[in-house]
Amino acid sequence: MHPYLITAKPGRIRQALAVCRVWSVRILALTVMTLLGAAVLTVRCARPLINYVATRAVFLELWAAQRIGRPPVSSLIGAGLTDEFITEFHRARRTTASTGSTR
Repeated sequence: MHPYLITAKPGRIRQALAVCRVWSVRILALTVMTLLGAAVLTVRCARPLINYVATRAVFLELWAAQRIGRPPVSSLIGAGLTDEFITEFHRARRTTASTGSTR
């Protein structure tokens, strides 16, 4: 029999530490995934509200620009950004929405 085939089994303390290490990493990973999921859900749910507020702010700025007689430069930039956000949001909904197909 070769000496390298005879190995000592780890003790109970070492086994307990290994189990604690494995479970602590699993719990940490679950916590990180939960926090990231909550953050993503919050941002996803707030996007339509942000788009609505941005659109209303553009209209309000246009109204104010007409009343005081200055060119609405910032509203043109804001309107372009709002349109891009809305376009991107609708594109994301179309490509990720489930249609109930069996694919």
